[in-house]
Amino acid sequence: MEIRKVTIDAAGKNIGRVATRAATELLGKTNVEFQKNLALPVEVVIINAEKVQVSGKKDNQKTYTRYSGYPGGLKKIPYTRMKGKDETLPIKLAVEGMLPRNRLRTARMKNLQVFVGEAK
Repeated sequence: MEIRKVTIDAAGKNIGRVATRAATELLGKTNVEFQKNLALPVEVVIINAEKVQVSGKKDNQKTYTRYSGYPGGLKKIPYTRMKGKDETLPIKLAVEGMLPRNRLRTARMKNLQVFVGEAK
């Protein structure tokens, strides 16, 4: 099998729409040789990550939560701070959340590349 390369331009699109398309491509659902127990050789490149949009009031209201497992270890980070920290992180987290939680998840996430601006 040869590596298929898919480029998605995120400029002006909603973050969920971009993440859904990327997750579908990473799973291999659009490939004729799809098998649910294999990570197919598909490379997904998302460009213009800084121009992705969120609908409604999510700029101010959306939060990402993490829990360390210790008492008082709940961290809540707003979307604006997360995007200010790294503009590619919200897209990566959205795609990761749409992939099944199994042993192939890390192998599929390695095939995802997110760039600010045009691809290098």
